[in-house]
Amino acid sequence: RGSITILAQAPRRFACISSSLYTLIFLLLSLTNLHRSRAMLRVPVSRPLQALRKTRAARALFSTVNPTHNSVPDADPKRPATLVLNDLRIPCTSFGSHTPTSGEIVFSTGMVGYTESLTDPSYSGQLLTLTTPMVGNYGVPDRNKMDEFGLPTHFESDRIHAAGLLCQEYSTYYSHWNAASSLGSWLKEEGVVAVEGVDTRMVTKMIREEGSIMGRIEIDGMPATPLKDPNFENLVAHVSRKDVKVFNEGAPIKVLAVDCGIKYNIIRQLANKGAEVTVVPHDYPISSHVHLYDGLFLSNGPGDPMMCVETTQQLAKVMELEGDAVRPIFGICLGNQLLGIAAGGKAEKLPYGNRGQNQPVINNLNNDCYITPQNHGFAVDTDTLPSNFKPFFLNANDLTNEGVIHTHKPFFSVQFHPEASGGPMDTAFLFDKFIATVRGEAENLTLLDPMQYDKNVYKKVLLIGSGGLSIGQAGEFDYSGSQCIKALKEEGIETVLINPNIATVQTSPSATGADRVYFLPIRAPQVLDVIKKEKPDGIIVSMGGQTALNVGIELFNSGVLKEHNVKVLGTQIPVIEATEDREIFAEKLKEIDETIALSYSAMNVDEAVQAANKIGYPVLVRAAFALGGLGSGFAADDKELVALAQKAFVTSDQILIDQDLRGWKEVEYEVVRDCRDNCITVCNMENFDPLGIHTGDSIVVAPSQTLSNAEYFMLRRTAIKVVRHLGIVGECNIQYALHPESLEYCIIEVNARLSRSSALASKATGYPLAFVAAKLSLGIPLPEVQNAVTKKTQACFEPSLDYIVTKVPRWDLGKFENVSKEIGSAMKSVGEVMAIGRTVEESFQKALRMVDPSYPGFQKTLTFTKDELLKELAKPTDKRVFAIAQALHEESLTVDEIHDITKIDHWFLRRCENIVKTWKKAESAGSLQAIDSGLMTEIKQRGYSDVQVTNMLAGMSKSDEDAVRSHRKGMGIEPVVKQIDTLAAEFPAETNYLYTSYHGTENDVEGGEGGVVVLGSGAYRIGSSIEFDWCGVSAIRALRDMGKKSTMINYNPETVSTDYDECDKLYFDELSRERVLDIYERDKADGVIISVGGQIPNNLAVPLNDAGVKILGTSSDMIDNAEDRNRFSAALDEIGVQQPAWRELTSVDSALEFADEVGYPVLVRPSYVLSGAAMNVAWNADQLKAYLQLAGEVSGDHPTVVSDFIQGAIEIELDGVCKDGKFIAAAIHEHIENAGVHSGDATLVLPPTNITDYQKARVRDAGKKIAERLNITGPVNIQFVAKGADVMCIETNLRASRSFPFVSKTMGVDFIEAATKAMVDHETDSMNLPNIDDKPDLSYVGVKAPMFSFTRLRGADPVLGVEMASTGEVACFGANKEEAFLKSLLSTGFKMPEKNILVSVQDSLADEFCHSAYQLHDLGYVLHATPKTATVLEKNGIPCVTLNYPTEKAEPNVSTYIKEGKIDMTINIPTHESDRLEDNYEMRRTTVDFGVPLLTNIQLVKVFADAAKMKQQGELLGLSPKSLFQHYQEEKVSEAWTGESEFH
Repeated sequence: RGSITILAQAPRRFACISSSLYTLIFLLLSLTNLHRSRAMLRVPVSRPLQALRKTRAARALFSTVNPTHNSVPDADPKRPATLVLNDLRIPCTSFGSHTPTSGEIVFSTGMVGYTESLTDPSYSGQLLTLTTPMVGNYGVPDRNKMDEFGLPTHFESDRIHAAGLLCQEYSTYYSHWNAASSLGSWLKEEGVVAVEGVDTRMVTKMIREEGSIMGRIEIDGMPATPLKDPNFENLVAHVSRKDVKVFNEGAPIKVLAVDCGIKYNIIRQLANKGAEVTVVPHDYPISSHVHLYDGLFLSNGPGDPMMCVETTQQLAKVMELEGDAVRPIFGICLGNQLLGIAAGGKAEKLPYGNRGQNQPVINNLNNDCYITPQNHGFAVDTDTLPSNFKPFFLNANDLTNEGVIHTHKPFFSVQFHPEASGGPMDTAFLFDKFIATVRGEAENLTLLDPMQYDKNVYKKVLLIGSGGLSIGQAGEFDYSGSQCIKALKEEGIETVLINPNIATVQTSPSATGADRVYFLPIRAPQVLDVIKKEKPDGIIVSMGGQTALNVGIELFNSGVLKEHNVKVLGTQIPVIEATEDREIFAEKLKEIDETIALSYSAMNVDEAVQAANKIGYPVLVRAAFALGGLGSGFAADDKELVALAQKAFVTSDQILIDQDLRGWKEVEYEVVRDCRDNCITVCNMENFDPLGIHTGDSIVVAPSQTLSNAEYFMLRRTAIKVVRHLGIVGECNIQYALHPESLEYCIIEVNARLSRSSALASKATGYPLAFVAAKLSLGIPLPEVQNAVTKKTQACFEPSLDYIVTKVPRWDLGKFENVSKEIGSAMKSVGEVMAIGRTVEESFQKALRMVDPSYPGFQKTLTFTKDELLKELAKPTDKRVFAIAQALHEESLTVDEIHDITKIDHWFLRRCENIVKTWKKAESAGSLQAIDSGLMTEIKQRGYSDVQVTNMLAGMSKSDEDAVRSHRKGMGIEPVVKQIDTLAAEFPAETNYLYTSYHGTENDVEGGEGGVVVLGSGAYRIGSSIEFDWCGVSAIRALRDMGKKSTMINYNPETVSTDYDECDKLYFDELSRERVLDIYERDKADGVIISVGGQIPNNLAVPLNDAGVKILGTSSDMIDNAEDRNRFSAALDEIGVQQPAWRELTSVDSALEFADEVGYPVLVRPSYVLSGAAMNVAWNADQLKAYLQLAGEVSGDHPTVVSDFIQGAIEIELDGVCKDGKFIAAAIHEHIENAGVHSGDATLVLPPTNITDYQKARVRDAGKKIAERLNITGPVNIQFVAKGADVMCIETNLRASRSFPFVSKTMGVDFIEAATKAMVDHETDSMNLPNIDDKPDLSYVGVKAPMFSFTRLRGADPVLGVEMASTGEVACFGANKEEAFLKSLLSTGFKMPEKNILVSVQDSLADEFCHSAYQLHDLGYVLHATPKTATVLEKNGIPCVTLNYPTEKAEPNVSTYIKEGKIDMTINIPTHESDRLEDNYEMRRTTVDFGVPLLTNIQLVKVFADAAKMKQQGELLGLSPKSLFQHYQEEKVSEAWTGESEFH
């Protein structure tokens, strides 16, 4: 019956006690029935609490985990019901008590806190509408659990006060460690009815527009209750206690609290501050008793304050007291109104009140802005107050009064709830103010800091971009950088940008673009050179990812920024370093009693091993100052740790060894803070996947769905505390690990910059984080920045979401040989999608389809054996979600079993189960006609597409999609269009940021406005990346410039095209036939542009045309003619355009026969594919058979063609714009690499420097014939191979290509603008377009180079072929090809070798390679060669050091030299004849793993050698700050190869 104390003797250097000891502790506690008590463990270590909680057994000491928390459904069935609002009758479903009721309809925009809201007495007599779309997720806590004051721990009163509850969807299954029952069971206990199936957004808008509304809930089969208006009742008398009760008796400070409906957390706050709280009824004669107390408190409460006559009369008498009889008075909510009325003022009824958890209020004493929870329908009219009362707080949105304060007596009150619960407690300091006043303590004099008004004025700012796209650093930084530039330009600041990523929108000239753009490597010397030339007074390093951040840190620490009087805007460099350096970060958090996961930094491998053994295996290894988990992984022992550490040290000088917290929840908050310490959280997100998978590779849901009010605001409070303590100015994110069965958490990291999550949060909420952060970096405070969505409120607020956002990553691991498909701590995804719906099911299914058109949704898509299924769940790959789908469809595993393996929260798995249950209902219906409106509505609300319905029903196929559509529309089931407005419909929104949903009865915006629809590019993937976003943006900007309405459909949160102010309407939705038709028909669009978004919209050409959609530009038939390999090849033969010999695949035997005729190698080319998917060069019959099978799987119903592969040919491209079959703009460019390297991976040169005039003429002639034959209108890309006198066409894309941004910016004219004008029949004569017959006389050369992410793709073979592998691109300009090439190469992250170069070349290329090898030797490089290559080099008199092959364990060995840093660059050039495949692979892979530059193409090596020679001879500009700076200083305007304000 007593307590047990166990002393664990352990050395202090260990951070945990052995698990066996914990097992002993738990057994003892269990045996003594004390596992629910607060037994004590005395652990003599530095972090006893953290150490103690490391094992599941010990966690029972810290939390009372209800045994029913694992998603238990309601036993009570739901019933049909009707919500009556004025003349509107809304069918819905009741749960809870099924009791008819009525009352005033009110709403709350809080995203958590339903238990707290329902027990708030201020909601008495009201029907509470929750705008958050899914309710009941985390159940209801134990009603009998009491706190130290005898108050129910988790509730705000002893009962539910709301008359009823309205919600969109109720989670029958709940999941939370602290839950004792479901929400429905609790409502039934309390006799309170709730209804679901209500379009809560519509209800909120009605209240907003019509003011106070009475409503009634009717239950089918039961008599309706009469409509009753609670505003005519004295509700305070109804909720106020009838007796006097003392809490915290004996405390020294005596507070008299008038109960007008007091919330329990108010009592807790006062008691925790050391007050004895005597709570009295509302009509208590306080004037006769106040002298017995030290202070008077006036509580919140419901209804009209004018009805509280007795209370105000008593209060007026108290306020008249003078001298020593005066007692401090503090009022909250209704208490604020009562104080104002007692003072002689009046209260006014607001149209619909302020209710929610995100209301911004301004303190009139110091102008600070706070986020407050509110629940009131009345406000004090400050114009009626006597002169001795002044407004204390002001609502920043509607400018209504939020508090009053007496000029000389200690009376003050506030309209909001500083005690919160639910909601933020940012103003809880007011309780301290009250208690200090009661104690007679002199209040600290608060004056405005005059330095707040001493803002730096910036005239010119340099923005550092992120460079080329790579895994972990993608298009989100184009979006953030573009927003930043827009914000700077809005403030009249001259803006200079350095960014070599030519495909970005931010590097394009526009009214809101940068004044000058430098296409230079993002390295400290080049940035310094720009600083010297431009002389900016500010620099922004937080909008360009880790690349910009690292350069900024280097420049700051070197002192050059100070030397040139350049100030870092926003978060300062020491703060950034504090977040990046693990030890400094830990110390900073320790100062405010916050902790990170147990972690140590290491500067070498030995230190790493020591750290891991201190923590205990397994551990997480991470590189400091790295992005996307680069160089990270989990190590189970010393051997694994050493291997990981060696690779991690390649990317960073410091690595981090972290405690393994796999299985915990991962939660993230986006935080904004200004220079005046105003601080808000903009978005919180929860990972579907538990900790252990990098957040970039996780499915993410916003807002969080399984966090309770306590957890949500605990983490929010911590986020604000941490960000304020660190001193961040602008935007950042903070990531947490949250224990799934307690309130324990630890901070994973803080990113003091814009990130991928920032872009996701911006699009998820409608809050433009980068734009706001840029404003804040200039010293502008949050309350002075306008909310860009509402155009009426300001940016110091926290968005409320009345929808669910789901982010799903996009991987392309199948494109790489040998790559591990497992996902973990190191990010591998190349892009992501964001879906918006009104439930998790709806948005989740949307997102899966968005990831890839071949994924129909959450259904059995792949087939796993039982063993494969279990392995997939335990060690996730990019296909795990489909393993979950299979397990649920087949019922081979239960939800509990899947949870035990994956640790995915039960609640999310139950949502997946809901999807499957609906499938089985539809499947059992048997036929389309048997699906009635109720089931069809459920199908669509669960996120199913019409195509999926055909999959459910026997005898139907994808071709029956129209039958499903017709059946559905015949029953009146169509999606509604909803707005994203940041405030859950509480305020009107002047934006057309839209999504579609089947949960709703009302459209937010009208249709039928016409305009042109532009289809975006969808998720970034290999082959379709930021260049297509540039094309989409160019198209919608061109439409706007022409005065035409533009609509964008896209779902990529990283893009500028999904910025809602770029177009007239933005639909953040699917690029599917079904959804495009929905939007096209609803808006009565004038036409659809499909040719600027890459392959995904292009593939919709025929399906949309067949459905009656007007395709603008080239006809769908001609698009099919180009995409269908068989039709295209036949067309080329028809018009006499030369092409390699070809044959359509009719059988494998036919293909083999063709290959024998033309001779190997042959090229296998599927139709309708992107980035060369399944395109392969076959060198023999066995390869051809394998490749034909793969092509058939990818190409599907479309034909596959086999053609002769021309070896040794050069590749040429023609990018152009046509109108009615004639070119109106054109540019020819060449590849440095010979044919055989995919055009997306090739290095492009414009204007071409190697091809002959003859070859150009042949290209022009063929281009004209193709344009005429296909009657092209719009963009076109034609690819050729040339060898000898042959110039052969190999492909035509009747859409924009990846090279369009490069061509447009190099030629100085926007090809997409021209194409858009052509497609809508607008003149282009004024554009000065380069005609196909023109011979451009450019005085400079542009070179576009690919960016690869092989470092992140462990195991992938970094060698190039006909299937694309690059993740991004850069381009630079120079006076010649070599200068532009070297700049571009350096911009990809390539490092110039200092001394030693490893060479290994296939025998057939060795003689050709000797010329470049000698050149490199002549430049002073020491060549190291593998044995065969060394023999050739030595035979030709080229000195080299011979190294053994990797598989030959003898030293000196290639692998050893690379790993030990003795090699500065590797040249490894294999061919199909290479026989040392394993050695070549290991050589390349080790080179990449250890951060050594790698070249694998002989043509690239030749250009590199030439460029290196010119650089050494000083003939190149722009590669060192001295030479470029001197050039700019000395050049004459007449000699300049770019204009003064053009790119460089």
